[in-house]
Amino acid sequence: MSRIIIVTGGVGTLGRAVCKAIEAKGWAAVPVDIADHVEGGLGGVDLTDEGAVTSAYARIAATHGRLDGVANIAGGFIWETIADGKIESFDRMYQMNLRSAANSCRAALEHLSEGASVVNVGAAAAGSAGLGMAAYAASKAGVMALTKSLSEELAGKGIRVNAVLPTILDTPANRKDMPDADTSEWVTPDDAASVVAFLLSEEAHAVTGAAVRLAMGRKG
Repeated sequence: MSRIIIVTGGVGTLGRAVCKAIEAKGWAAVPVDIADHVEGGLGGVDLTDEGAVTSAYARIAATHGRLDGVANIAGGFIWETIADGKIESFDRMYQMNLRSAANSCRAALEHLSEGASVVNVGAAAAGSAGLGMAAYAASKAGVMALTKSLSEELAGKGIRVNAVLPTILDTPANRKDMPDADTSEWVTPDDAASVVAFLLSEEAHAVTGAAVRLAMGRKG
């Protein structure tokens, strides 16, 4: 039976790759994004607005009859030092990365039944925040706390909650921001998406509360 999976941030580089990986399994990917035009999904949805997310998910569940999973891909990144950055950056990262994921999870709960799965995108940097990564890493550490706590909360209902923790994704934006970086160990969106799709599937029925670190080894 086809699964109905919401993908937040579905028009972004990783979001598109996740939708593709979901559809390759014969499932239906329903992208939800702040962008106005979202093919096959809902646009203009502010994921930091609890009411907007709740309404959007109710519409999707009513259209498709159910929800089988959510991939929380939406998020953002800021690099700045504590001394030269702004304290508001912590608020911005909280809104984009943690509040958006929490709103998505809460809105989905009433529509998810046994066998459903939630996958959040954390970050490897959350466990070891380097220079300029404080605001971003703090928000992503919150995503991991959300994942762990919700996995315990839903364990008795047969709903799994996991997270993937990318190192650096090989996206146009990251290549632009880091033009001199060695990209050989960067994680491709397609590779990250395949792990997300696996965690959403019944093949991962024994996996919950996990934090899967994504990193590429050198070739050759």
